[in-house]
Order: sequence, then structure tokens, then C-alpha cells
Amino acid sequence: MLFTYDATFEGLLSVIFERYRLKAKAADIIAEDVFQQQLFSEATHVETEPAHAKRVIAGLQKRAGNDVAKWLKKVFLTEQPGTERLILHYVERQMESTSDVRKDAGDPKIRKLLQLHQQMGREVHRMHAFVRFQETPDGMFVALINPDFNCLPLLGEHFAARYPAMEWLIYDTKRHYGLHWNSDLKKADFITLDTSNDGNLRQLSSEMLTSTESDYQDLWNVYFKAVDIPERRNMKLHLQHVPKRYWKYLTEK
Repeated sequence: MLFTYDATFEGLLSVIFERYRLKAKAADIIAEDVFQQQLFSEATHVETEPAHAKRVIAGLQKRAGNDVAKWLKKVFLTEQPGTERLILHYVERQMESTSDVRKDAGDPKIRKLLQLHQQMGREVHRMHAFVRFQETPDGMFVALINPDFNCLPLLGEHFAARYPAMEWLIYDTKRHYGLHWNSDLKKADFITLDTSNDGNLRQLSSEMLTSTESDYQDLWNVYFKAVDIPERRNMKLHLQHVPKRYWKYLTEK
């Protein structure tokens, strides 16, 4: 059977619940928007049911531990083709085992899941290091990112703890949504912008920043030039730690 869903994590878990309810021996899962672009003869759309998603997670936690939900969500947010089938494979195996199937690196599909989880962890770590906030006239600090993976939902806890008294917005220019922290309410919310504002946020112009922001950026660049030792430059090593795809929004670059 071919199932379609709304491309959310809870939606995927709802499909997996439905697969068990219908006792479908073989199943494939594809996001609804992707399905509409391809030529499939028949598909069953499954609406997202939070209660069903929780039941799937509860069953997995009994067998694999309480961290399994975060582990699966990290893999899901990589947005790599075929991730749904990999997650379904894991769930099917885990539901038949009382031990943690994630330790079975001999299974090529489990090994692929482990690789995706590791890659997402690396992306999140880099975002912690490479996010650069810039102050706007209304007192908000805005940072633009363009990560390979959809890691924005995994960044809130870190930056809320690091800058709790500062109102900030981290905006993903690739996926067109942002995470806004309200320092008064101590709450982070996901936001989307209209087309015109979204276009402006692809790159912050000097008119969108405070008069002192450019001074701070100049000072930051002076610092980097001062600590640079040309004779000890190793670009190969540098690119391993700071790949070029992150340079666009790094002030020092």
C-alpha cells in the first residue's frame, strides 16, 4: 500500500499507526506534496492524529528507551529521500524486539539511520557555532541560516538558554520560516512571513540594521585579522571545520 501524509513528524507516525491498524504487509510512505508531482495510480492519504502518533512513540519507548522520539525526529528532519521508509523499517523491527535495534549496525537500513542522525548532530553543532545575530532598529537580533538539513526545530533550546534576555529571530532562508524568541514571555514560536518580507530576509541590508551594528561588525573583522597568522594558514583544514556553504552569513567572511 502507498500512504501519503502532510510531511510532519506526527503525520508520519500517524501513517505508521494506520499501517498496523490495517495490517498492511508491505507499505510505502511519501509526503503529499511529493506525491502530487509524481505519477502514482493509487494512494491512501492519512490525516495526522496526535493520539495515534503518541501511541507509536509509547510502544517504541517501552522497547528502546525514552530518547527514541528525539532520535527519530532528528533523522526525520534531515529530509533525505526515502527517510520515511527507513523509519518504517526501524519501527517494524523495534516492535518485534525487546532490545534496542539501533545498536544493530549490521542492518544496512539501521546503519543508514545512524549515519543520518550523526549528520544532523553535526549540522546542529555547526549552527551553534555559525549563527551570527545582527541588531535591527526595533531591538530584535536577527540571524539568517541556510542549512542542508531542517535543523531549526532543534536550535531553540540552545539559544533560549544562551540568550534568554534578548529577543531574537533565527530565519531559515531555504525553507522560508523562522524561530522567534520572546524574551518577555520566555517562549519560542515558529513564524512565517509574507512574500515581500521573506524576500528582504534573504540578506539583511544596512537599512535594516542599527547604526552601531556595522561598527560591531567592523570590530569583529578587525579582531579576526589581528589573530590571523598567514604563515600558519591551512585552508584544507579550515574548510573541514567551516565549509564554504556557511560563509554567506558569517560576518567575518
